[in-house]
Amino acid sequence: MKNTNNNPKAESFANTTINWYPGHMTKAKRMMVEDIKLIDLVIELVDARVPMSSRNPDIDSLAQGKSRVILLNKADLADDRITGQWFDFFSAKGYHVVKIDSRDRGKMKNVKSIIDNACKEKKERDRKRGIINRPVRAMVAGIPNVGKSTFINSFAGKACAQTGNKPGVTKGKQWIRLNKDVELLDTPGILWPKFEDNTVGIRLAFIGSVNDQVINMHELAGELVAYITRLYPGRLNERYKADENLQIADILRCIATSRGCLKKGGEIDYDKAVSILFDDFRSGKLGKVSLESPEEYL
Repeated sequence: MKNTNNNPKAESFANTTINWYPGHMTKAKRMMVEDIKLIDLVIELVDARVPMSSRNPDIDSLAQGKSRVILLNKADLADDRITGQWFDFFSAKGYHVVKIDSRDRGKMKNVKSIIDNACKEKKERDRKRGIINRPVRAMVAGIPNVGKSTFINSFAGKACAQTGNKPGVTKGKQWIRLNKDVELLDTPGILWPKFEDNTVGIRLAFIGSVNDQVINMHELAGELVAYITRLYPGRLNERYKADENLQIADILRCIATSRGCLKKGGEIDYDKAVSILFDDFRSGKLGKVSLESPEEYL
């Protein structure tokens, strides 16, 4: 494998089309189209490490005319400075924006306040029509594995939605009555049929929104190493004592050696090294990392 330090796209992925659009996603999108007319507000969760890449472009077309909230989820794993830039970027486009860690129930008051603010005009229209105390109906949308169900459970203060650290856990829609003021419609995570820019697919594979089982994880590891060494030089050396000028295979060897990933006979277990690299990145053990910035989209 070649070193890709100066290129965020590893050569082996240059002509690869990453795609994962199972049949249940087609059905889920159809349900969203049918249900959107019942909705006052769309709450879109994105991954704060890749906010634009983790936005499904179909949601914008589906949610036209609706109040919009964007939750920059997993902000605890993202670079604070870059996340602040994304907050300003989306706010300037008219979205109500909140930075959250969906596991932190203590921060849900901020979300409730934003929802109330986003629905002020709707409530005023209801009042003028003599409709009092009708709950706000909000659709929770986002791509797979972005944290929708965890957010709903934290927001509700109880387990309402099934959660799991893999894409595709929520398969059907479910209405959840949070209180007298808010009803949430949880929807399955859906990707779009084809990534026009394969960089988007690669970034989504990094965060686990594309099923690991349909990806060559060794090649993707080369991609991730290239991103980390370019954007956050020194991180891999700090974590694994790995010289970042080495080739990818040698960096994986350093990871395996530092974690004792050896097969019988002392052979390096590269599969385990790759798994450790992605587990460390996805859990924040490589430090706070953002893989894209608003500058790319200006």
